[in-house]
Parts: sequence; C-alpha cells; structure tokens
Amino acid sequence: MADIIQLLPDHVANQIAAGEVVQRPASVVKELLENAIDAGATTIKLIIKDAGKTLVQVIDNGKGMSVTDARLSFERHATSKIRTADDLFLLNTKGFRGEALASIAAIAHVELKTKQEHEDVGTCIEIEGSTVNSQEVVVTPKGTSISVKNLFYNIPARRNFLKSNTVETRHIVDEFHRVALAHPNIGFVMFHNGSETFNLPDSNYRQRIVNIFGTKTNEKLVPVDEDTEVLKISGFVGKPEFAKKTRGEQFFFVNDRFIKSAYLNHAIGSAFEGLLKDGAHASYFLNLTVNPQTIDINIHPTKTEIKFDDEHTLYAILRSAVKHSLGQFNIAPVLDFDRDANLDTPYSYQQKGEPSVEIDRSFNPFREEKQFSNSGTSSSSSYKKTPSANWESLYVGLESKGTQTQQDFSEVEFESATKNESIFDNDNQVEKKQSTYQFHNKYIVSTIKSGMLLIDQHRAHQRVLYEDFLKNMTIKEAMSQQLLFPLQLHFSPQEINIINQLKTDLEHTGFIFQTIKEELVEISGVPVSVPESEVSIILEQLINDVENEVPDSNFSPTDLLAKSLAKSLAIKTGQSLTIMEQEHLVNSLFACKEPNVSPTNRTTFVTMTVDELDKKFV
Repeated sequence: MADIIQLLPDHVANQIAAGEVVQRPASVVKELLENAIDAGATTIKLIIKDAGKTLVQVIDNGKGMSVTDARLSFERHATSKIRTADDLFLLNTKGFRGEALASIAAIAHVELKTKQEHEDVGTCIEIEGSTVNSQEVVVTPKGTSISVKNLFYNIPARRNFLKSNTVETRHIVDEFHRVALAHPNIGFVMFHNGSETFNLPDSNYRQRIVNIFGTKTNEKLVPVDEDTEVLKISGFVGKPEFAKKTRGEQFFFVNDRFIKSAYLNHAIGSAFEGLLKDGAHASYFLNLTVNPQTIDINIHPTKTEIKFDDEHTLYAILRSAVKHSLGQFNIAPVLDFDRDANLDTPYSYQQKGEPSVEIDRSFNPFREEKQFSNSGTSSSSSYKKTPSANWESLYVGLESKGTQTQQDFSEVEFESATKNESIFDNDNQVEKKQSTYQFHNKYIVSTIKSGMLLIDQHRAHQRVLYEDFLKNMTIKEAMSQQLLFPLQLHFSPQEINIINQLKTDLEHTGFIFQTIKEELVEISGVPVSVPESEVSIILEQLINDVENEVPDSNFSPTDLLAKSLAKSLAIKTGQSLTIMEQEHLVNSLFACKEPNVSPTNRTTFVTMTVDELDKKFV
C-alpha cells in the first residue's frame, strides 16, 4: 500500500499556525506591541486604518535587528527569547514561541524596516503570503517599523468572519490598554484613521490608569499593596459605589503580562462581598509578581492563560490584601474590639473633668403656691389637675336642642331621588372574568379559544418596547420628561465617542443632552418610561452592546439602539404584575408587527391546545 503521510509545505503550515495566533486584527496589534517592548523601546507608536483590516503599523525606537535577524525573524520557531526548554520557566520577555511574525506574514502583506543604533543604514523586507518579494538597504531611524496590510487577503473566509469596524476597533483598543497598563514606563501613541486616539506619556501606574480611563477615575481608586514570600501585589481596586454592570475595567497582570483568571477574579468578588449591588462588578488594576518557576505560560498561543503551582495560596493572599485595603481606607466597615473609644471623639470636643448639671433642689410639683387676687387676698392653687365635670353633664340641654332640630328638619323639603333600574334583574349575574394569570412571576397564562397561551413577560415586553422605540426614532415624535436638575454622568473618552455617535438617535427616543464634554455628559431630559435612577445603567448597557454587537445583514445603529433600550427597560423576571398590567402587556404584544419573537429572535409565547392537554391525562 502506498505511503499517505507527507510533510506539509511551509506556507500551509504557517497558515494553520496563523489560525491560532492571529484571530483578528487585535491579535496582530498584541504581537507587534509585545515585540516592540521586548526590543527595549521607550516610545511606541500604533497606527490603525479601517479597524486594522487595511493597516496595522507599529513603530518603536528599540534596538532594531541586523540584516540576518530581520530575514530570519519571519521563519517559524525562530526566536531570540529562549535557547533551551528550561528557559520556558525563566521567562522575562513577552514572546518566546517564534510563531507570531511567521503566522502574520502568511496571511498578509508585511513590510519591515529596521536598523540598529551603530549601523548607518537599515534593512527593508517585503513579504506577501510567506513569500519574500524584496530585501533592500534603506535609510530609516533606529528601531523597527513593521506594517501589516490587507489582513486575511488570501483567506477570504476568515476575513468574512471579522466583525464590524466598531467591534474590531474595540478589541484593538482593549489590547492597547492591556499592554499600556502593564508598562507605564513606556510612552504609547495610537492613531486610528489619521486621528490621534491616545497619547500616553511615560508615568507612574496611577497616572497611566487616569490617562486611559479619564480624570474621574482618580477618585475611584483604592491602592492595594502587599509583599509576601510567595506573591507581591501592587495596584488599585475601584470603590464599590463606582462598580459597573460590565467587566470592562478588570485587569490582572502577572509579571507584567495580562492574564485572564476566573479563579482569581472570584477572589476579588469575595473581598467585595456585601459591598456591591446585584449584578455589579468591581474594577481592579492589579500587578502580581511571582517567581517565574512557579507558573507555566506555555498553555495557549495567546498567552493569556497561566497555570499556577499553588492557586489556593494566591487566592487567599489576594483576597486578604484587597479586603485589608478596603478596610484600611474606610471603604468597608471593620470590627476592631481593641480600638480606644476615646479616639472616636475629636480632641476639641472632649471635656476635662466631670460635666456639671444645674438642679433646682427646691422644686416640688405637688407644692401649693400662694397667688394674690386683684382684691389683695391670697388664694391657693394646686399643680394637680382639677377633675373634670361629671360625664352626665355633657347631655344637659340636649333635649331642647333635639326638639328644635326636629322642628327645623320637618320644615325642609327634600327632592325625591329617582330610582335607576338595573339592566339586570340580579346584580350577581354581572361577573368580571379574569382572563390572565401570572405564573411564578415569570410567565403570563391566558386562555384562547383553542386552548392555553403561555407568554414570557420579559421577552414580550422587550418586543413591545422595541417596536415603540423604532417608531419613535423613525417618526421622531418621542415624548420627554424634563429633569429638575441636569443629570451629570462621567464616562471615559472612548465611551463619550460612542455616545456622540448615537446622540441623534438617543434624542429621538426622548433623551435631551445639555452638554457632552470630554469626560462629562449632562442630561436635562429623559424618555417618559425611563426612571432617572436608571439612566446611567441604561447608557452603560447601551455602550457595552454597541461595542459587542455582531453585525448581520440588517444591522443599523438605530436597530441596535432600540434593542439595547428595550432590553434595559423591559420588566424583569420575578416582577409581579397586576391584572390590568398583565392584560395590557398581552394586548400590546399582539398589537406588534412580529409578536412571535423578541428583538433577539427568541420565542415570546407558546400555545397548548386542548387536545395536547388531554393527552397529558391519558
């Protein structure tokens, strides 16, 4: 039988590897930024066009590469980070696999310009689909500039899987945030479609957080600092009152590398237990420093998952450190039985000696005092209350008054009231039948001619609100209620950009924006159905939906806005409804154009015929 196993060509192997390493333009951004950091750069510039689909360029002032290194860097498993397998447990660099550049070059047009400091000229290499088209000498400044153009040009199926520019840009910004937060001592600049998005000078860690998420963030941060033999923790956590519904501001860094860990995230949630509202998530920016020999980074090509030797110890230390910081800065209540109670009173309010109380020792409430009348004679009066007169005296003289009253009323003529005959002989025949019932505060049960109707109240209300909002945004006749005092909300610069994009559609739904500044939004009017206390929650949910929306054939900002508002304002599962509210919801649902499904294409109601019920009792 003929042999059937054969080695794959290099370009095929590179495309297979690219499927793991390069999932979207943000993956390219991450790999290139980490390479620039490993090169010792102090200033890194990121240039993006069309959410990275057209261009991703990273320019750094690192040490650069020689001619041989520049050419060899695009080969698979070629790296300067490790030499032996033991080096995997002594990693001090971001990259070590030697797959990133080879994978990127296999699915894009790549141009590399690099020069070392002591060289007069540099090297320029152009690669297209793992094929080197040219390698020339070029004049370029010290460092490396690498441009990745037309990502997935030779894999159209992968390119079709990419999301909208808004979603892909958000992923790029997330990766940029992670790298920039891990290295506050490096200056970062980001341009998107020719406009400067971020300009982060080198600074301390707190200032880097403020530069990324806005000046309002400064007052939200509580420092965390703990140093043990096993683990060193430094960074900040957010105050409980500033917790958000989304998990956008949660960052773990292990040895300056961003990681994702549900286990460690649970430790933070445990430290905040009892301080957060339901559904709220605390913010944290924590750096963990551990011995490189106690962790394994070589688990996934993205390197965001790490295996720890002793997770339980890290969990306990992290939870205790965060809880200690919350108590130390009076964020969380503490019980200290050894505390001196005198310290609770300011010194200026403390009195020296025993307090003096004035007492009138001659006071006697039962003593009779002499009072002088106008004639000069003295009379005695008592402090005792004089007993009231006999209760029978209250009825003295009522007989004469009653007689007079009867005589007065006898002379008054009253209009005879007409008797209204009922259309029914017996009023008990009129019965108002209840047509709807609420089941487990989740479903509404209604009867129909053929059987029974079971409606999901949350999904049904979403459909009703969704069509109402669409109508308001298209006809532009939404009603708004004015606020007595403008509502001031603080957002990050990225969130302000999203609000600016949706401002027109939001105004059509009933929102009235007084001012939209760099990090501040003032709202003077809200839709009639929106409580003032939920405006910030609704806008946060809307921003999160816009950032994570998966576009389809009929995607539009108006449709997305209507879906998000309907999801936020719809009655929740577990909410009790009156009979009138149940009937109104049922009638409103079947007045919709598409009552069968919710805005997210989920079933709103099911029917069960009498025959189906009969079969249950066979």
